[in-house]
Formats: sequence, structure tokens, C-alpha cells
Amino acid sequence: MKSFYLTDAGKVRDHNEDSVIILKNSNNDYLMAIADGMGGHSAGEVASSIAISYLGNHFKESFLNMSKVDAVNWIRDAVNEINTLIFQHEKTHPESKGMGTTLVMAILTKDYLLFGNVGDSSGFVMKEDKLHKVTYDHTLVNLLVSAGELTKEEASTHPRKNVLMKALGASLDVDVDVFDCDMDITEILLSSDGLTNMVDKDQIEKVLLGKGDIEDKVIKLIQKANNRGGTDNISVAYLVREEEGDKK
Repeated sequence: MKSFYLTDAGKVRDHNEDSVIILKNSNNDYLMAIADGMGGHSAGEVASSIAISYLGNHFKESFLNMSKVDAVNWIRDAVNEINTLIFQHEKTHPESKGMGTTLVMAILTKDYLLFGNVGDSSGFVMKEDKLHKVTYDHTLVNLLVSAGELTKEEASTHPRKNVLMKALGASLDVDVDVFDCDMDITEILLSSDGLTNMVDKDQIEKVLLGKGDIEDKVIKLIQKANNRGGTDNISVAYLVREEEGDKK
């Protein structure tokens, strides 16, 4: 396995509210996660940091030899705990009231690949040199597209396209989407919407299939988003399964 992640403030924001992690435990299981904080000032970065810090520590301490069913429950419990921690922080830090964060994660073991998602950060897999989006964005326009009230083209330029229907810290009850992927994939990519709002899936795919090592490709994706305006923080986490023998 090879992995790399990078986060960038972008061209417009004066600070970065995203947090990113890639971790491997003693069993060679991988956790990848991106949290895109919201709330302005320092509150957004606090919320995303709470999410990623808890996930990383919890993964190292408790994720070992888990069945797929146990791992799904682990994801759900972790998301609920992060949500609780954000509300607890708000109680003791009134200046951070209203903060929240998206969260997208992937857990890869030798037996399964799971994604968890709340919000509009994205999870992708590469299969047979084709990039596939796994996660579903919890946005108002996506809801309207699903209901047949907007086309995808209309959604891409809609003035309220960044309105979230789900986020951690938004309500006391949080419902995380969990996706079970087959193992016949070669790459995993997570990103905040700072990338996907600027660079479409076909262009991301072209970069990943192009020349260069994984660091070069992540940097190139961030540069592309910045070259197109860089209107938001941009975060990318990328993992490549190297050997043919790694595939299952």
C-alpha cells in the first residue's frame, strides 16, 4: 500500500477548517478520513479537529480483528460519539456555537472496504481504470435532484448548492451512510468539496490515471482546484493498493 494526504487553505479563505488523517494499525488495517469544518472563525477547525482526533485515537485503541458487521457498528458508534463531543464542546465554549463538520471515512482491511459519510465530502474508488463515486452528498440540491425537481446540470450552478442537509454538530441525532464496497479496487480517494466543486470526476480520474507518484497526483489535484478559483479549503486523501497480490 502507498498513501498520501494533503490539505490546502485555497485561494479565498484566510484559514483552513479541514482536517485529514490516514492511519494504519498493527493489523495492517487502514483508516482514511476527511472532515470539512464549518462555523467560521476558529469554530469550524475545532469541529473538524474533534472529529479526526477522536477517530484516529479510537481506531488505534479499539479497531482490531473486526468482522464487517462489527466494523459497521464501529463507524456508527464513532460518528455518534463525535457528534456528542461537538455538542459538549459548544456547551463550555459558547463562542463556538453553531459549529459543525462533514465527515467522510474509509476503512480498508484484508477482507472488506467500508465507507462512512455525513455531509458533502466525497469518497471514490478506482476500479478497472474507472473512477466511481461511492458516497452520496447530503445537500439540498442533491435531494431536489433525487426528487426530480432539478437536473444535475441545474444543481451544479444552483445558488444554494452548498446547503447541507446533514452534518455533525447540526442535530443531536446523526445518521451516517455506510457503504460496503467490493474489494476489486485499486485505489481509494477521499476529498472535501473544495476539490469536487472545482474539479469534476472525469478530470480527477484523468489526474489519477496520469503519470507521477501519489504525492504528485494529490498536489496536482489541489493545484487544479486552486487554478479554477480555489474558493474553499481543499483536502485530498489517497491510497493505492500496489501489488496484484494485494487485490482480493
